[in-house]
Amino acid sequence: MSVQEQTDPSEVRGRVRAMWASVAEEWGQHADEGDARVARVTERMLAGTDPRPGERVLELAAGAGGLGLAVAALVGRDGEVVVSDAVAEMVAIAARRADERGLDNVCTAMLDVEAIDEPDRSFDVVLCREGMMFALDPAAAAREIARVTRPGGRVAVSVWGPPAQNPWLGLAAAALSAELGRQVPPPGGPGPFALADAVRLRALFVDAGLEDIAIEEVTCPLRAPSFEAWWARTSTIGGPLVRVIAGLSDDVRAAVVSRLREEVRRFRTPEGVELPGLVLLLSARRPS
Repeated sequence: MSVQEQTDPSEVRGRVRAMWASVAEEWGQHADEGDARVARVTERMLAGTDPRPGERVLELAAGAGGLGLAVAALVGRDGEVVVSDAVAEMVAIAARRADERGLDNVCTAMLDVEAIDEPDRSFDVVLCREGMMFALDPAAAAREIARVTRPGGRVAVSVWGPPAQNPWLGLAAAALSAELGRQVPPPGGPGPFALADAVRLRALFVDAGLEDIAIEEVTCPLRAPSFEAWWARTSTIGGPLVRVIAGLSDDVRAAVVSRLREEVRRFRTPEGVELPGLVLLLSARRPS
């Protein structure tokens, strides 16, 4: 039985939003570092959608808003970028970062990717970077993305690939699952690897009515100066794992760290550690 069948969907959404609110401060502190890490993903998303001067662009599930901020220069003063998230704390971080950069063509909004409070055909480009996998109903999210995209408009969505190809987070999830005797995050619900199947990802947007759909794999490794630095990052901004880690007893935490230290050993480099990451990047177009 899936998480959706066991629990009221509104309760699940509330928990997911509370989880992201609880890590927002740390996300804000690491925002520039995070943007640098996924710079190649950002580059490919913008190349695929080609935002142009004067266009309106929407970023969904934006977190700290780095992707939307990168679009601002492309649409120019006559364009507009709406950077949005369903979590107020994340929206506040994105707004602050836009203000610090003096980006007058960027505004922020609280929007739910599953029920976007914007009119039909509102945006020339719709973007969602590493956020859609946390939607409780990704099919509804795909339909909403298609709905607010103008005819001929472009869409780019990136999600994390399978856990085995993303040991930067997959190893921590596996270690927690092994030590706790239950799958972390729980199966059947939103989570970092919920849309790791490229066939399923494509089908969501085919069913939503988009065309010219393409999916490419983009490598996105996580580099850290040491195991300790990687673990500190993972245990404070690692999304759905953070609360689980915070609730561990000292003995279980020590067992998890010991297990991970051994697992991460094979990813050592002269500069520290480098853990592979793989993103699935979907691009599509709404029919004219």
